[in-house]
Amino acid sequence: MTTSQKSVAPPIQSSEHIEQAAAWIHPLRGEIANYLVGQEVLVDRLLIALLVKGHILLEGVPGLAKTLALKTLASLVDAHFRRIQFTPDMLPADIIGTQVFDPKSSEFEVKHGPVFANFILADEINRAPAKVQSALLEAMQEKQVTIGDHTFALPRPFLVMATQNPLEQEGTYPLPEAQVDRFMLKVVVDYPSLDEELRVVDLAATTADLPDPRPVVTLDHIRVAREVVNGLYLDDKVKRYLVTLVHATRNPDEFGLNLGPYLRVGASPRASISLALAGKAHAFLEGRGYVTPHDIKSVAMDVLRHRVTVSYEAEAEGLTSEHLVTRILDQLPVP
Repeated sequence: MTTSQKSVAPPIQSSEHIEQAAAWIHPLRGEIANYLVGQEVLVDRLLIALLVKGHILLEGVPGLAKTLALKTLASLVDAHFRRIQFTPDMLPADIIGTQVFDPKSSEFEVKHGPVFANFILADEINRAPAKVQSALLEAMQEKQVTIGDHTFALPRPFLVMATQNPLEQEGTYPLPEAQVDRFMLKVVVDYPSLDEELRVVDLAATTADLPDPRPVVTLDHIRVAREVVNGLYLDDKVKRYLVTLVHATRNPDEFGLNLGPYLRVGASPRASISLALAGKAHAFLEGRGYVTPHDIKSVAMDVLRHRVTVSYEAEAEGLTSEHLVTRILDQLPVP
């Protein structure tokens, strides 16, 4: 191998450079805290998805401020935001748009749907039938949609933030596996603590005095931060560790994990990509120019929980994908 062919590790970015690019994070979190109590992990995951061009799926019972969190974040960014309420009677055209005949020109004109925005809040996404959910597939992956014979690019940045209710199954449709895999993160939103709920009650009593959220972040801020995140250093050992985590969901026996009977489908290569990107964003939020195994483990559950399918035997024993991912994280050696 010649000198020119040798791989050279990119330089670790200085803390000052990262601090400048992340200067908007603290004000943004401060503004979110005025409207949302607790849920720090949820806010971090939303920021991670924003920083690495990912999409995020939130799951939780009603009343846990999922919609409020997404709407508040979108309101604090100076970008175009649209909320789509998914219902059983929706059609794909209600998402991406359709062609409308103009009698004056005797031609069909394209009418864009609500998906043409920077931030899309897909509220209760599992209430729409599969053909409507699938209408988001091209938009989420390719950042474009096709209407008739024409293909249209979506605004940049483009981020889908979806919510679903895990309890009420009547009138709902499970998300297709192909679409679930396109969500970089799936975050399960839990109940607030007792102290947090007391603060929620206090905040609700003064809601009338709170002004509507005003943008504190521009698209230029996000663009610069994304470039910095993309350039963070990912060591080969950390890279091998994250890929090993994903491979362990497919062939656990190769790594000495007694989980084979419980795993039906493992995570796809998209999980490895998501782990690397989410790990970089997590390191950026902590002010570091390099990714550590801690960053990977911190985001691994949210990256893997929706990409691992358990077997019937696991279901019979009450094991979920989260149980299996936890075992993998606990038993695989960390570099």
